[in-house]
Formats: sequence, C-alpha cells, structure tokens
Amino acid sequence: MKWIVRPSTLSGSIVIPPSKSHTIRALLVSALAKGESVVRRPLIKGDGESAIKAAISLGADVEIRGEDVYVKGIGGDFNQGSDYFDMGNSGTGLNLFCSAAALGSKKRRFDGDASLRSRPMKPLINALKELGANITVESESDKQDLPFVINGPLKGGRVSVDGISSQFVSSLLFSAPLAERDTQITVYNIHEQPYIGITLWWLEKQGIQLEYSEDLTTYKIRGSQTYRPFDMSVPSDFSSAAFSAVGGAIGSTPVELAGLDFSDPQGDKKIFDVLISMGAQVTRYDNTVKISGGNLHGAIIDLNSMPDALPALSVAAACAKGETVFTNVAQARIKETDRIAVMVKELTKMGIDARELPDGMAVQGGSLKGAHVNGHNDHRIVMALAIAGINAKGETIIDTAEAAQVTYPAFAEDFRRLGADIEKF
Repeated sequence: MKWIVRPSTLSGSIVIPPSKSHTIRALLVSALAKGESVVRRPLIKGDGESAIKAAISLGADVEIRGEDVYVKGIGGDFNQGSDYFDMGNSGTGLNLFCSAAALGSKKRRFDGDASLRSRPMKPLINALKELGANITVESESDKQDLPFVINGPLKGGRVSVDGISSQFVSSLLFSAPLAERDTQITVYNIHEQPYIGITLWWLEKQGIQLEYSEDLTTYKIRGSQTYRPFDMSVPSDFSSAAFSAVGGAIGSTPVELAGLDFSDPQGDKKIFDVLISMGAQVTRYDNTVKISGGNLHGAIIDLNSMPDALPALSVAAACAKGETVFTNVAQARIKETDRIAVMVKELTKMGIDARELPDGMAVQGGSLKGAHVNGHNDHRIVMALAIAGINAKGETIIDTAEAAQVTYPAFAEDFRRLGADIEKF
C-alpha cells in the first residue's frame, strides 16, 4: 500500500490508541495465569494480533468479544498448545513469548516475517541457555537468529544479559518467577529503562516476589511462583501519541490528544517535555493534552529512554530553527529497521540536511519538500514520514504504508479527522 500525503493543517481532537507494550504484557501474563482474565481495549491488530496468536500457541483459550479479549490461561501446565509460533513483525512479542515457551519441555519453533528475521536475539538466546533452555538456530548465518526451536524447562540460576534491548531483560523477568529455582539476573549495557519499568509494574501488580537495584541492573526473583487472572483496561500508547504530538507542535493550530494517563510508567510520555524544550506549547488537563507550536528551535536531546520517539522527533527537528542533535540512542539501529540510517536517508530525500552519528543523528532545520519516500516496512518510519508530508511543500508518496497497522491501525483515519490530506492506494 502507498499513501499520498499533501500539505494540510491539523486541528481538533483524537483519542490515542491502546499501548502495544501493555497489550503484549497483558496477553502474556493472562496466558500464563490460572483462570480467566479480561484484557479490555487492547491493541487487537498488528503486534496485538501476533500476541493473541502466541497466547493461543502457548495453550491459552482466547476469545475476542467486541473490543475486549478474554483469556483462559494455562496455569502451571507449560506443555500445552502448539509447537509453532508465528510472531509476524512483533519483536516485543517474540522476545517475551519465547522465554515463556521455554518454561516447558515441549519443543517450539519461532518464526516471523523478513523484518523480524533480521532482528538480533543472541543476547537473549545465550541468557536462556544459561538458565536451562535448549535452542537451535536454523540459519547458518551469524547475522540471522530467527527461526529457532526452543524448549526447556527453565531451571533458574544466575545469568547475565546484554541490556542493549530492554526486551531481553523483560523477557527474563517475566519467565523467571515461573522457573523451578530462584533466579539472579545481572544486566550490563542497560538501555530503555522505562520499558523495564513497565515490566516491573506488571510483576508488582501480580504480587511477584523480587528484589532489584535502583539502577535496574541486578535482580533476585523467587522461583515457583504463579500469575493470577485479572481484569484491566489497556492504557493509551504514548509511543503512538508521539506522532500527533509532533504534528501539533509543528503546526499553527492546537491539537488535542485524549485518553492519556500520565501516572502510567510508559517512558515515552517524556515526548511532551522534549517538545516543550524545543518551544512547543503544551497544556495538560485530566487525561487530555493540548499542544501547539509553529516556532520550534533545535536542541540536544538524549533519547536513550525513549528510542521509539526518534522517527517522529526527527521530523520535529526538520521543521525547527537551527540544529537538533539526538544522542545516546544507538539501540534505534536494531529496531524494525536501522531507524537512524533510514530517517537520515528519507529526510534527505525531502530536502533536509541530516546526518548519522554513531549513537544518534543530527538534523538541520529547513523546509520539507514533497518526495517519493520509503517507509521500509517500519510502522514508526511510515507514520513519521506522513507527519513530514503533511508539513511539506508539494505531494509526498510513502511506500509500505500498510506497516502502520502494526501499532496504529487507524492512523490515516484519525489524522484525516484532524484535517490531514492522506489518500491510500
């Protein structure tokens, strides 16, 4: 699918869609719990659909009723379900569910699309092997870790893991309480700590007994614990909110984002602080944020805790006066794409002076020009380029626009309601 995006003015209000991070965690915990859970208003398409399929592959009974998902978990029987997990494009789902699958002795094969096959997993694979898992990677290439076959049971013990991706840490944290023995985890090269914070929020809600250091690098988790069923609504996604937030900050008329809970542990809520530091006007009331700008300036921004905001914020930087430098976000290179290289390439096509840095990128503000750009099958790249196209001179064509469905299926429709001129073909 392609999108044609033409210059337009955004104004009005939209409700932010449900969180991908919370959706996947909710489906994982409910699948492992004993009894029936209700996950209300989750992300059902894209990565959410992949997580639903994974829960079924674990052996959970899943039923979608309207906007809600009812999950009857497997309890302590870790050998239920099928021997195949198709994770689609979901890196978070792959990382979290493969550890859960290793709790039993049943051999399970994990695979996904071409983008997912390119994602590095060796740090997690090596850590799981230390805890008792057996893993066979099918590819002979050192650069491809998927597909693989995994089985356990995980026994617990001491393990160290590279924290270049928070998902590796979260995966171990979710599976360790269900292992036979206690587990001690040491994390080095830690990144994306707020996402680990979301996982700890879930574990604490579940009453899981664990201890951890203030810097989130060491953990002690008691083994042979259980998850319990729950009934909860999935919070809105601050990562998805980044696009409308940037759209409002660039534009001359206010945009309202509804349904945001700032008490939630999602790290990407700091996007509003970043935009304020660049000159945007932000007002919060209840669960709604009003944002406007039109006169942004460059800044030096550390994105280590919120790498998913890089594509959207790079568009804000393109529309700001002066240079913006994004630092300490090398992990953005190991997402669905190398998002640093890709955003530099695509913004350059649109007339912006952008360059790669070892751990980030630098963007010189200028005037966006319409162009034929490529979303590289990366949902966040596609949506960021749409925001760029709305603010460009001339028409922008975006390839692989269907990728937006991974986390924001209604993106085009929501932005049309705000006044965006987006045509699908």
